[in-house]
Amino acid sequence: MTSPFRPLLAAIALACAPFPASAQDNVLNLYPARHYQTDEALYADFTKATGIRINRIEASDDQLLERLKSEGANSPADVLLIVDAARLAQAKELGLFQPVRSKLLDERVPAQFRDPDGAWFAYSTRARVIVYAKGVVSPADVATYGALADPKLKGKVCTRSGSHPYNLSLVAATIAHEGEAKAEAWAKGVVANLARKPQGGDTDQIKAVAAGECAVAITNTYYYARLLRSQKPDERELVAKTGVAWPSLAGHGTHLNVSGGAVLKYAPHRENAVRFLEYLASDSAQRYFADGNNEWPVVRTAKVSNPALDAMGAFAADPLPIAALGRHAATAQKVVDRAGWR
Repeated sequence: MTSPFRPLLAAIALACAPFPASAQDNVLNLYPARHYQTDEALYADFTKATGIRINRIEASDDQLLERLKSEGANSPADVLLIVDAARLAQAKELGLFQPVRSKLLDERVPAQFRDPDGAWFAYSTRARVIVYAKGVVSPADVATYGALADPKLKGKVCTRSGSHPYNLSLVAATIAHEGEAKAEAWAKGVVANLARKPQGGDTDQIKAVAAGECAVAITNTYYYARLLRSQKPDERELVAKTGVAWPSLAGHGTHLNVSGGAVLKYAPHRENAVRFLEYLASDSAQRYFADGNNEWPVVRTAKVSNPALDAMGAFAADPLPIAALGRHAATAQKVVDRAGWR
């Protein structure tokens, strides 16, 4: 039988059947939901440093979770890399992870960015910000997330679906700080202010603001940073017409989300898996996250220089533990459903 895991530079399609590798092989079987070209260098650097060969099966977060549930104890996967706190919490709740106790990870990854039971560790952060149309809205008009529900912005707000994990995590953070009732009132206010039916991804929201279809929109920072780094005239035009505001959530700062990783329950190469998680917390790996996908490292001592991130300015981040987002994710879904934020 041919192994479904192909070499690093050509990850295989999700549909192929798995071939469990021997536990003695010096390999790491990785299921990543991160699909960024620069992650190739991240993986290559790990192999160069350790001699451990990485095999990958790439797919979306939801597809990988379904695959792992289907494979059960026969899964060949060692590590899952996944995006969004709510998805990390979902995978933990499904029993897909095994706890990791690592002095290195505990020292380098702040408690805010790891599961209290050692089930998962975050390695990069992104902020959820408000993009506004220059000359139409000022940063002071959207200094808080609450402003998105203000009647002053009626017919001026664009978002993607409220059920998308990025928005669900924002609602979950609102629940954590202000309670379910206030979160629902806010979500209903956002829906009342929509300029159009929720649609597309975060970049589509930025384009809609630049085109005058709406005046403000919610987006993750790395989408805007990509435009700042672009040399394409049409994307430079998007930046010229828009600005970024760093809203505060109930006075606590700007909402953060994460990318994270975990050792899977039936990992056949557990030692290599833990070594990989520890590598992701190294300064070199943290720089790949920052430079490659315009995210901030979670390791406070990691030194990075990304002109696009610097250009967006400094901000105060919400110190809410990321694990709290997962605890409120199910309630957040009920809130957006009742609000009609589809």
